[in-house]
Amino acid sequence: MKLTNNPPANSRSRLRSYALIPLIALLLFVTASAQKKNSCVECHSSLEGAFAEPVKLSKGDVHDARGLSCVDCHRGDASKDDMALAMDRRKGFIGKPRPAEIPAMCGRCHSNAEFMKTFNPRLRVDQEREYATSLHGRLLKTGDTRVATCVSCHGNHGVRATNDPLSKVYPVNVAETCGSCHGNADYMKSYGIPHDQFDKYKTSVHAKAMYDKQDLSAPTCNDCHGNHGAAPPGLASVANVCGQCHVRQATLFQASAHKTVFGLMQAGECVQCHSNHGIVPPSDEMLGVGEKSACTQCHGKGDSGYAAAEQMRDRIDQMTASLSRATEILNRAERAGMEVSKPRFELNEAKDTLTQGRVLVHTFSPDELDKIIAPGIEVSNKSYAAGGAALAELSFRRKGLAGSLVFILLLAGLIYLKVRELERRGEHAR
Repeated sequence: MKLTNNPPANSRSRLRSYALIPLIALLLFVTASAQKKNSCVECHSSLEGAFAEPVKLSKGDVHDARGLSCVDCHRGDASKDDMALAMDRRKGFIGKPRPAEIPAMCGRCHSNAEFMKTFNPRLRVDQEREYATSLHGRLLKTGDTRVATCVSCHGNHGVRATNDPLSKVYPVNVAETCGSCHGNADYMKSYGIPHDQFDKYKTSVHAKAMYDKQDLSAPTCNDCHGNHGAAPPGLASVANVCGQCHVRQATLFQASAHKTVFGLMQAGECVQCHSNHGIVPPSDEMLGVGEKSACTQCHGKGDSGYAAAEQMRDRIDQMTASLSRATEILNRAERAGMEVSKPRFELNEAKDTLTQGRVLVHTFSPDELDKIIAPGIEVSNKSYAAGGAALAELSFRRKGLAGSLVFILLLAGLIYLKVRELERRGEHAR
């Protein structure tokens, strides 16, 4: 048999196939590189100032993180090195979009339910339509290009996710974002809109919860005005806005006589007493007929509302005083070592009653308020009596102890004298 060094035909075929692998890999690499090529980034990275900003900002952009690039918004052809070809208007290239173009530009993706589901099926796709109903959107349609659009609130190349603390629409940052326009006196002058909303908001109970306590559920601008469909609440809707959080107060007010009266007066329901942007923590001083009373804005001496306000404030003050009195005496008894845990526990019920009573003032009915305040005062008085009894028992114990000590000392003295007498008798007997 003749031996040969030539491999069989099928082996040669396999060898040729293996030799093609590096070439195929190279072609795939070149193809992938071409697909990833972005002449926008390459060009703008070499520039300075405002022209370089888009590249720098986009590194933390939510769109960039999800694989979207310049052409997804600006169109054109980022694979072309030639600037004229890359920014070809015939390929839909948009440089800096005009304000009127921005909602539709963002809406190309954000209004496309099928496209947005590739990222998250729960993402909303109605923002563009909702924006069109907003005061900003309606003014934009009239040709007013100074109003807020998508980029005014979200930014452009540095758009962050809404749950990113660096986002302009992160809860802690919302008021400042809105205030960048609404806090500008010159900017707001032509609209006839006050420019002190942000300053007032910073003094409010809502802002203190948001900034000081970092309570992200506390209301900020968009919680009351909406976000994409931003519009100031009207007289008919302001109570519903506040009632989203303050449900009990809103329900009581709706059933009160003031509901009809406020409607006839064309007065904002909640804001009439609490104001709007500068809402301060509610206090008992707002009730009654004192200097800081909200009731005296409408009611004067001689009318039934004035008398009702005075009566309700008096009952709240009685409840507060009885609680304070009971708490003070129980504290004294506890510091003295007396067991007062039961009356102290019962006093918590009276404290809850006071809290409920302060909510029930929204009925504007002294009778309704008294239904809960009267039992609370009774509980508070019982706790006070229990504290007094504990102190009386302490006094009795102290007096009994003092009497016992006197008796013991007297007895000890008598024993001492008797012992001395016995000692003297013994000495005489010797």
